[in-house]
Amino acid sequence: MEDFLLPSDLRGLHIHFVGIKGTGMAALTEILCQRGARITGSDVADTFYTDQVLAACGITASSFDAANITGDLLCVIHSSAYSEATNCELQEARRRGIPCLLYSQALGQLSAHAYSCGIAGVHGKTTTTGLVGTILAQLRLPVQVLAGSLISSFGGAGEGSCTLSLGQEFFVAETCEYQRHFMDFHPRKIILTSVESDHQDYFPTYEAILSAFVDYACLLPEGGQLIYCADDAGATEAASVVAGKRPDIQLVPYGEAARGEYKLTFGQVEEGRQCFYLAGFGSHPFYLQVPGRHLVLNAAAAIALSVELLREAGRSPESESAGLAERLACGLAAFRGGKRRSELIGRRDKLVILDDYAHHPTAIRTTLAGYREFYPGCKLVVDFMSHTYTRTAALLEEFAAAFADADEVVLHRIYGSAREDASASGVDGTTLYRATCRHHPAVRYYEEFMDAADDLEGELAQGDRNFPGGIVFVTMGAGDNWKLGRELWRRLGAEPAAKQ
Repeated sequence: MEDFLLPSDLRGLHIHFVGIKGTGMAALTEILCQRGARITGSDVADTFYTDQVLAACGITASSFDAANITGDLLCVIHSSAYSEATNCELQEARRRGIPCLLYSQALGQLSAHAYSCGIAGVHGKTTTTGLVGTILAQLRLPVQVLAGSLISSFGGAGEGSCTLSLGQEFFVAETCEYQRHFMDFHPRKIILTSVESDHQDYFPTYEAILSAFVDYACLLPEGGQLIYCADDAGATEAASVVAGKRPDIQLVPYGEAARGEYKLTFGQVEEGRQCFYLAGFGSHPFYLQVPGRHLVLNAAAAIALSVELLREAGRSPESESAGLAERLACGLAAFRGGKRRSELIGRRDKLVILDDYAHHPTAIRTTLAGYREFYPGCKLVVDFMSHTYTRTAALLEEFAAAFADADEVVLHRIYGSAREDASASGVDGTTLYRATCRHHPAVRYYEEFMDAADDLEGELAQGDRNFPGGIVFVTMGAGDNWKLGRELWRRLGAEPAAKQ
């Protein structure tokens, strides 16, 4: 079925999702439902936040069963977590001759039907995608946007939506480097936030992951744009390599080190807002209400792509200059982050509980630095669970040194991946604990994250008189220790979390 292509008109067509509760899968479900497809899906019985996304589409996931594969199916879309070798539904689809597509293949085919833009990078993809969508809503461009998490400013029931649908002329999607999945995408413009060593089980060297990003950028057509972070050494190197291979691609830099209209100047952090300026808008200030200088860089990238899409739509930014800066600023003001991206779990008195997905040393370091600047005078306590043994082993010293801005660090066992052999890594949670103790004076270890609940409850309830601003407690990482923050808020918080 290698020649199967998703049609542009999906109205009334039945598509089945295997592993429908995955973040990307649920987001793609939203997009295809908005395009008129009839969706069914299956997954494990565990409850995930994506259940609410599916419920809003009128979908309840069933258990895996070959009987779910019916003769009226156009195709089956499956998560990379499931294969024909082990999944009964994929086996039945193959027996019936029904086309089966990986999530990345389906996303790529969808992107071929629109003017599509990919958001890429080791860090910042989800936040940047959310910022782009929130800004484009203000600019009223006919676009669909797909992010890798719930974005509160995208609307929807509950905590937000993974997608935004304002039309189908343009398509903006978060695109993933793991196993080169983004090579299925059909980009006309790409944002490249960062390139550095990650996913060591697939990219054993920095050169391997750099090559993947370069190859992705080279998918751009003649005159396509690579919007890259001039402050990130890896992104800058990738852009330089692309320039040598494909001089027909336009390079659009953003950041403090950039030249041109997206050169960034940082202002002050005041009243819970980060101020910044872009050269193309002179002295007009922009404000972001989520913490971290790295998020200001993401905002600059989002503005760059939005302005370039305006040009593509035939709406000259120069002719709209009087109100354009204000509309861009309104988009930024409407952005409150995404789920597990500096997500506010609760705030009362002198206690703030946050949750963040940062799971790479660079992301940990920049996120904590942002909290330190955003919450002056507060004690910063971070509870971190490392994700994958291979990443922990490859970046052990970088992880150990990443918590400098925290006043206290709490560590746990490593949250492993089914795709790796833990015994071959030579590391476990205590390995990271011992390494971190060499860099930080206040580190504690609890094998299971809930083992820390009672101690942390007492500490957060009492406060610390050495920190008059109070305590900021953050769960961090791609593991499941996020549950600890919610449990502590259940014990300590009187009201549900307010919007940031």
